[in-house]
Amino acid sequence: MIQVTMIRNQEGKYTGFDCVGHAGYADEGKDIVCAGVSALVINTVNSIDRYTDEKFTLDTDENTGKITLYLHRPAGHDAELLLRSLALGLQGIQEQYKDGYIRFQIKEV
Repeated sequence: MIQVTMIRNQEGKYTGFDCVGHAGYADEGKDIVCAGVSALVINTVNSIDRYTDEKFTLDTDENTGKITLYLHRPAGHDAELLLRSLALGLQGIQEQYKDGYIRFQIKEV
């Protein structure tokens, strides 16, 4: 199962996310759930890097499927929009594939 936790501060601003695991929907290379989540997450990371001035820490591990992004400060307007878009896409995948392939949550810290 893929577990994604989006992290927001008490003011409701995103500060990062944790994504780890493999969906197990199908064999490696044919897993559309894993591919969809990966595309959304990687595109969000690349977009924040390219289109915003946000500073962040990124940690990845291909074996565990881990991608963790922590912003050095709460998201500015553009990064906030990109992270909200990520959340929308992940919620859509979770609703489409309800059989335990992805667990999405938003955590306030």
